[in-house]
Amino acid sequence: MSHDHPQFTEYAEVPYLELLARGAAAEAYDRPALLARADGAGPEALAALESARQLALRVRADLEGRRRREAELSALFETAHDLAGLRDLDAVLRAIVQRARSLLGTEVAYLSLNDPAAGDTYMRVTEGSVAARFQQLRLGMGEGLGGLVAQTARPYVTSSYFDDERFRHTRAIDTGVRDEGLVAILGVPLMLGSNVIGVLFAADRHSRVFAREEIALLGSFAAHAAVAIDTANLLAETRSALAELERANEIIRDHSAVLERASEVHDRLTELVLRGGGVHDVASAVSEVLDGTVEFADADSPAFTALDLTGTDGHAIRNGRDWVATVSAGGELLGALVLRGHPGLDPVDRRTLERAAMVTSLLLLARRSAGEAEQRVRGELLDDLLDTPGRDPRLLRDRAARLRADLDAPHLVLAARMEGPEDGTAERQTADRQRMGSAAAHLAATRHGLAAARDGGTVLLLPLGPGDTPADVARQLAKQLGAALRESVTVGASAPVEAPAARPGSVAEAYGEARRCLEALRLLGRSGEGAAAPDLGFLGLLLADTRDIDGFVDRTIGDVVTYDERRGTDLVRTLDAYFASGMSPARTKDDLHVHVNTVAQRLERIGRLLGPDWHCPARALEIQLALRLHAMSTAVRR
Repeated sequence: MSHDHPQFTEYAEVPYLELLARGAAAEAYDRPALLARADGAGPEALAALESARQLALRVRADLEGRRRREAELSALFETAHDLAGLRDLDAVLRAIVQRARSLLGTEVAYLSLNDPAAGDTYMRVTEGSVAARFQQLRLGMGEGLGGLVAQTARPYVTSSYFDDERFRHTRAIDTGVRDEGLVAILGVPLMLGSNVIGVLFAADRHSRVFAREEIALLGSFAAHAAVAIDTANLLAETRSALAELERANEIIRDHSAVLERASEVHDRLTELVLRGGGVHDVASAVSEVLDGTVEFADADSPAFTALDLTGTDGHAIRNGRDWVATVSAGGELLGALVLRGHPGLDPVDRRTLERAAMVTSLLLLARRSAGEAEQRVRGELLDDLLDTPGRDPRLLRDRAARLRADLDAPHLVLAARMEGPEDGTAERQTADRQRMGSAAAHLAATRHGLAAARDGGTVLLLPLGPGDTPADVARQLAKQLGAALRESVTVGASAPVEAPAARPGSVAEAYGEARRCLEALRLLGRSGEGAAAPDLGFLGLLLADTRDIDGFVDRTIGDVVTYDERRGTDLVRTLDAYFASGMSPARTKDDLHVHVNTVAQRLERIGRLLGPDWHCPARALEIQLALRLHAMSTAVRR
């Protein structure tokens, strides 16, 4: 018995929604189709199930990716919290190695440290290891994959350790690796300034290719481990100094103020991170503690370009009369903290400035990640509205609510395109589209709307505020995007979409109208402007999805019609006769059976109502079309 009933097809997505809701494994998504085939479902029903399965698997993959990114950020912040309250170095390093192993999904993770006194490297922490010989390995400097990482100060990865000839194999290392059964190994350096103090590893007992994101994540954990070691060393140095200070009351008083400042900034920065403070909050807190003025210079700002950062290497250095500590993450310079009005800094104050720079980098990365995630979610929701009009309105409303958007309110669809040079390189065009997408996404977020890249430009869905018109919003958007990008931007707007969630298909229709309006502006030589169909006269009447004939007539000759209705005059009839007689007053007076002076007086009145340019060809054409439409409308009403 075939089950190609429309109702069966309509509910094809239900079993997959249930699977998504309970977080089922990927294999479970094959079961609904198998059951349907066993029940004798027809081709159409099976095709609907397959389409729903593919869509559900994409949603599942997207959810898994987001959960993974959330777990990574959570682990990094937990590690930062561990550093802020550092008490036991071994416990912090063990937590870092455990989190690295868990997030990368490897069977083994371990951390080795250099021993300058012995001239070799030893295992400090292992997680998932089962071989005692491997856990007790001591390696000569420059030996094994770790030696290659230490020599180059760069991450290295091998998918097959024993087949890789890039590094020096030794019997001791190979025996330990063989006992542990390791095959694929990733190693990243632990850096203090320009010095490699150890290596953090993640490894599997089978061949594996590590993704770029996994290498970067392990590098972040390595940076935290280096900070933990450095902080522990600093604490050890501080304890030693305190022991010496006990022998001299004067020295104790001199250094107690320094330690109090370090403790104060430590507590304040920890509090800032925990309560979600911003970059300028960090600068303000450090300004008070160091008794100076601390400013953040963004990497794109002229103030940053003017700095001499030679030899910073992660440390606070003198820059003229100021002190500078770079803010960086993963080798990318994000900016710098500049301390002004403080000619001399002791080591603790320098470290305070450096710690503030590290906290600043964490805050910037968190803000960037959150912004990128929200931008992707907004774009995906708009893509679904455009490409999948059959979406469940309730799901659309729920997704929009999480983005602080109300899809039951009137909205506009706007198509925008940057008018860059047509002969630009592919790289330049790609960069321009990315800049355009970022600027549009920011604008949409501030107005509780949506934005997505599409058809070489950008599409936006923005709420229509009280008193706003499509033309006003289009012109304002063209101006704002043009100012942000410092390029000419053309924007076409649709007619209002009353409730996008109730009729998702109307968004795609409105996008088509907005694109036609955009292309019309460019063809008319009005690139860089914003407009809606009503701004384009009779051309707009043709472009619009809704043929607003009454609106066109009212905008074109409405003042003349109203004048006749209120005063009982014949201006509309006179205007019609004037055009019908080839714009000859003499022939017009014959058609109307009035004196030529009467015709002249009426034409003068029409000119005051329609404006002095009503004779020009473009206006005259629109007026004649409006007269014909008005006559047809009047005849129909009669």
